[in-house]
Amino acid sequence: MTPTSHLRLGVNIDHVATVRNARGGDYPDPVRAALLAAAAGADGITAHLREDRRHITDADIARLAAELTVPLNLEMAATDEMLSIALRHRPHAACIVPEKREERTTEGGIDAAGQHNRLAPMVAELRNANIRVSLFIEPDARQIEAALRLGAPVVELHTGRYCELEGEARAAELRRLTDAAALAARNGIEVHAGHGLTFDNVAPIAAIPQVRELNIGHFLVGEAIFIGLAESIRRMRAEMDAAR
Repeated sequence: MTPTSHLRLGVNIDHVATVRNARGGDYPDPVRAALLAAAAGADGITAHLREDRRHITDADIARLAAELTVPLNLEMAATDEMLSIALRHRPHAACIVPEKREERTTEGGIDAAGQHNRLAPMVAELRNANIRVSLFIEPDARQIEAALRLGAPVVELHTGRYCELEGEARAAELRRLTDAAALAARNGIEVHAGHGLTFDNVAPIAAIPQVRELNIGHFLVGEAIFIGLAESIRRMRAEMDAAR
């Protein structure tokens, strides 16, 4: 596999923190999971610091920023508080995501087109701090065009709908993702993808040539209960490489 064809795997460790927080205390430690993930082949670590701190905490972000030897991708809502935290810790990347307190997990992409005036100064501040900005968006031409206007160097395409559908509906959503990835890449935007990916559905997404990185978390942490986190990551890495 040549460097240009290597598909990066970002491992989201949020739900190690979810298990910890179910009982309180310090175990299991999401930072330990992040270090183990990196040793097992993760190219980066993703963590979502939610406004309600339901899983990852401020202390987790501080430790991840200090201890990781692979890039940290901070998922964050478009709020002044989260912008301040990102500027304080200076992660490698910041992915701006929509966030609703009542949702169990992120339910879709951010409306980059409709929130241009809110996002523009935030994207500029993050970029000025040498933080690589990503926008988590739906595979839609309008949103990609908005990302281009905002100056975001990366978009992460939401694959949740693809993962939930079956048959021809899934095939149609895969075509949307493929077309969106091609459009973004033609305009000089790096393409990532994620949400809901598993061993069974990752291959068609991994095979999209313009996609440079997949971010996967909940499934890998869940699968770790049965086969261990390192083996879960190694198997996902193998599925991605085979598709590539």
